[in-house]
Amino acid sequence: MRNTQVGRRLFLSSLGAAAMLGAQAQNAQRKLLSFNVEVIADETVPTGRYKHPAAITELTDGDLLLAWYGGDGEYAPNTGVYGVRLTRGTSRWSAPTLLARDPFRSVGNPAIWQAPDGLVWLFYVIRFGETWSEGRIAAKVSEDGGKTWSDTSLLTLERGTLVRGQPIVMSDGRYFLPVYREAGEDREFVGEDTVSFGLLYNPTSREWKRGGNIVSRLGNLQPAPAEIAPGHLIAFCRRGGGYDDRPDAWMVYAESRDYGLTWTKGRELTDIFPNPNAAVDLLPLRNGHLLLIYNHSKGRRNPLSLALSTDKGKTWKVGLDVGGGRGEYAYPYAIQTRDEGIHLIYTSNGRKQINRMVFREDDIADHFPAEVTLR
Repeated sequence: MRNTQVGRRLFLSSLGAAAMLGAQAQNAQRKLLSFNVEVIADETVPTGRYKHPAAITELTDGDLLLAWYGGDGEYAPNTGVYGVRLTRGTSRWSAPTLLARDPFRSVGNPAIWQAPDGLVWLFYVIRFGETWSEGRIAAKVSEDGGKTWSDTSLLTLERGTLVRGQPIVMSDGRYFLPVYREAGEDREFVGEDTVSFGLLYNPTSREWKRGGNIVSRLGNLQPAPAEIAPGHLIAFCRRGGGYDDRPDAWMVYAESRDYGLTWTKGRELTDIFPNPNAAVDLLPLRNGHLLLIYNHSKGRRNPLSLALSTDKGKTWKVGLDVGGGRGEYAYPYAIQTRDEGIHLIYTSNGRKQINRMVFREDDIADHFPAEVTLR
């Protein structure tokens, strides 16, 4: 498989030469804006050296809950999902507690979220085989703000189904949980049949329904959605393929006009948003603006970049980085709290450290050096 991919990269290098010109123009206008970075967990925190990826939510009482999965490594058999709490008005996170573990299989990729009815959801992955293409999505719920948790319920039976991001509440009251189905047996290559989709939950009937697939040339995963009008969803997705620096490495974009039941074919955002086969996040702000967080690179999870839209995703202010240098900024995940603070978390240091930076939209709005049109 690796020899096939090398041949494909050589072929695509000539096709991508013209496309790189637009990206180079945007790169020339990039600006770095620095914020204070808090280290929430590092190698000294006793949940295993591996800490990746992390998720965060704000509770109704103002506390913050953060979850990650830890252990000896990504595929280690001793992994578990851990959680910490930052009590409102304090500055010290609690000691980590074990939220979920499977006695026979590895777990991964938590997403933690409090629904409008106060129920706290913990979604995570149980891996039934040697690769993530053998994953299934599991869930636990808490009725007391994350202090105690229910037993585990297996949410999906479909092979290769995984979760990464938090749900959104749609205008019809249903929840849209962004998920994906990963294909391929190579741990270093995401198969072309990988697709993103949503699981739709009706909190009245307590029933889940599978949405339609987002299909694209290289495959796509880890969708980051937003609803921009009733039933009209947009989603930015991580590209599939390998982790190499390739000229056609672009983020994937799709739209739905029926609450995620069907989607347009995934569009590669050529000359706009590159993607190094890394997670992205899309945060709908309280004022209707959209904040996209990603790595503006084709082969590295660096820099940590922002894009801002004030017109429901038609145009985007671009060119602003909030992390650079030689480090890595993996799996960005953001929320906006009730005080309008934007809490952006990510992992670094070889997936051994979880970090947080906090800023407001006003802190970044006037610092974007360029603008692009998306639709």
